[in-house]
Amino acid sequence: QLQLVESGGGLVQPGGSLRLSCAASGFTLDYYAIGWFRQAPGKEREGVSCVSSSDGSTYYADSVKGRFTISRDNAKNTVYLQMNSLKPEDTAVYYCAARPYGFTQCVLDSRTYHNWGQGTQVTVSS
Repeated sequence: QLQLVESGGGLVQPGGSLRLSCAASGFTLDYYAIGWFRQAPGKEREGVSCVSSSDGSTYYADSVKGRFTISRDNAKNTVYLQMNSLKPEDTAVYYCAARPYGFTQCVLDSRTYHNWGQGTQVTVSS
């Protein structure tokens, strides 16, 4: 059974950092395009960042460019999202998801992903 599990969320002050992890079981992550998404209360789910499996290319939402970094550790079958200079507007539940096998390029469109994790809460507040 394909499963993704997020971890690393928490409460952090503005300007602080967190590193989210997305660990896979039941499949090898490096064959899949992986995306990070977030959803704040009362808002639609939005794409944050993704990494392709074909060439390792990465994409970021404009709102997080220069502050967030996505990376893979294939040996640990895990994808990370390093979040620096956090702002209150980054507060949301963060999810990772995998595109179907064979779709090796990532896109920031949640409709093209399946195999979602359960999410991890990130709260940025003083």
